[in-house]
Amino acid sequence: MALPSMYTETTVQRKNETTVRMHPMSLNEILQRADIVDDLTSIERLLLERTRSTSALLSASGSYTIAAGGKRLRATLVLLSARLGEYDFDRASHPAIAVELLHTASLIHDDLVDNAGQRRGRTTVHSRWDKDVALMLGDYLFALAANELADEPDPRIIRFYVSAAQTMVEGELSPVTQLEPLDIALGQYFRKIGAKTAVLFEAACKSGIAVTGGTPEQVEALGRFGHDLGLAFQIIDDVLDFVGDEIVLGKPAGNDLREGTLTLPLIYAVSNSTTPILHELARTARPDPVRVPQIIAAVRAAGGDASAMREARNLIERAKSHLSIFPPSATRRTLSELGEFVLNRQQ
Repeated sequence: MALPSMYTETTVQRKNETTVRMHPMSLNEILQRADIVDDLTSIERLLLERTRSTSALLSASGSYTIAAGGKRLRATLVLLSARLGEYDFDRASHPAIAVELLHTASLIHDDLVDNAGQRRGRTTVHSRWDKDVALMLGDYLFALAANELADEPDPRIIRFYVSAAQTMVEGELSPVTQLEPLDIALGQYFRKIGAKTAVLFEAACKSGIAVTGGTPEQVEALGRFGHDLGLAFQIIDDVLDFVGDEIVLGKPAGNDLREGTLTLPLIYAVSNSTTPILHELARTARPDPVRVPQIIAAVRAAGGDASAMREARNLIERAKSHLSIFPPSATRRTLSELGEFVLNRQQ
C-alpha cells in the first residue's frame, strides 16, 4: 500500500510475524527530504553571530537564549516560501534571521510580563539573570531584527515585519476574558492567537516569496497559508496543555489554566457541557489552581480537546488550499507536510 507523502513506515519484527506501523513524519524528516537542513544550520550559526555584543551580559544571555534552539519553524517558512521562486539563500537568510529574532524577543518579553520561571523546561532569562537583563535583551533582539532588514531592497518585507511586531504587542494586551456566549469567546480567542502567533507565520511566508520578486497575488496567498498554519499551531499548543505529556512539554498539564489563560478547548467544553465546574468557571473566568486537575478532566469529558482539534484540522486544510496558486512541486508538497506536522506534534 502506498503511504501518504507525510507518513513513513516502521517495520517491527516479532516471532513469526512482521508488523508495519505508519507514523507521521517528524519535522527533521520533512526538512531532510526538502534538503534545507544545511541552510537552517547556517541560520543557526548566523543567529549566534548576530547576538554577539560588546556587552558581556547581552552576549551571555543572547547566546544562552539562541542556543536553546527550538523548531525554527518560522525561519523554515521563510526559506521554503523563497524556494517557490528563484531561490537565493543570501537574500532569504536576512528575513529568516529577522523572524527568529523577533520571535525570540517576544518570548523573552512574554516571560517577563508573566513572571514565568521556565519555558519548555529551561530557566527563563529574567530568572537566570534579572528582569533588567531580560528587558534589555528583548529590546536588543528587536533592534537586531530591524538591522537585519536595513539593507533589504524590497520595502514590502520591512513593512511585513513592522506590522507583525505592532500587532503582536497589541495582541498581548487583548486577552480572552470570557468563556460564553460562544460567539464572543471565539471572537476574542481568534483575535488573540491571530496576533500572538499567526501574524508572524504570515510575515515569514510573505517575506520568503517577496525576496524572490513574488507577485502581489503570490504574496497574499502565502500570507493566508501562513496565517491559517499559525492559527492551527497555536490551537494545537493549547490542546497539548490539556492532553500533552508533562515531561515532553517541559511544563505541567493545565499550565495555561493556572495562569488564567482561557483557550479553545475550554471554550468549546463550556459550550458542549452542563458540568457545574465548567459553568462555575465560565462565571468567574479564573480557575482555582487546586481544581485544575478536575477542570482538565471535565474539558476532556466534554470533548473540548476534540472540538479544538477539528478546528485545527479545518484550518490546515484551508491553509493547503491557498497553495493552489503555485504549480505542483517538491516545495509545495513540503509546505503541505508542515501542516500535517503541526497537527501531529507532541510538543
